[in-house]
Amino acid sequence: MIPTNQTIRSLFLEGPAGRLEALLNAGAENATHAAVVCHPHPLFGGTLHNKIVFHAMKALNSLGFPVLRFNFRGTGLSQGEHDHGIGECDDVRTALDWLDSEFHLPLIFAGFSFGAAVGLRVACPDSRVRETIGLGVPVAPVAADTEEPRVYTYEFLHTCNKPKLFVSGARDQFGPRAKLEALVASLPDPKKLVLIEGGDHFFEGRLREMRETIEVWVKESVSS
Repeated sequence: MIPTNQTIRSLFLEGPAGRLEALLNAGAENATHAAVVCHPHPLFGGTLHNKIVFHAMKALNSLGFPVLRFNFRGTGLSQGEHDHGIGECDDVRTALDWLDSEFHLPLIFAGFSFGAAVGLRVACPDSRVRETIGLGVPVAPVAADTEEPRVYTYEFLHTCNKPKLFVSGARDQFGPRAKLEALVASLPDPKKLVLIEGGDHFFEGRLREMRETIEVWVKESVSS
């Protein structure tokens, strides 16, 4: 395994709603891929510093890949306002465009919760993205004290023929096992679903297993 490169670069991406705050963990000189990791719902505390996002970044970075994390519009130092997952798709495109122009490497997408629901919609049809990773993909309506109903649909995944990894806690309150298994079963290969026993939506106490799952799958996928 390639040691994680400790160089972290703070930068801003020029997005359609203004600047997006971002961090880049540098990769190895001979990196074969570059990756982006998207954070969970910003109205409920999600930022690029989220611990699941951080551990996903560490998993990908340990393989020598440069990894970009960014704050969606209206989050942290990012300009603009929250757009209920619509404008955020443009934010993901901005991140992918920047990675492509910076490294000219095949791309890997990973996202957690809201970041997965939004980002997969952009990453799947983008030919530059070779592998996709959905962490804690929300497949059940999310009840919350907010004016925004969070109901996510994944019909676009039925035409996504690139390698897909789904990792969730077996006790994920927003991704009931039966619904998640049914979704993944309906999708084209290649695909893999890993349910981490004892894990909830936030992989509490199971972050190591989540991270190792990503590392093993990505190594196998990019080498095949």
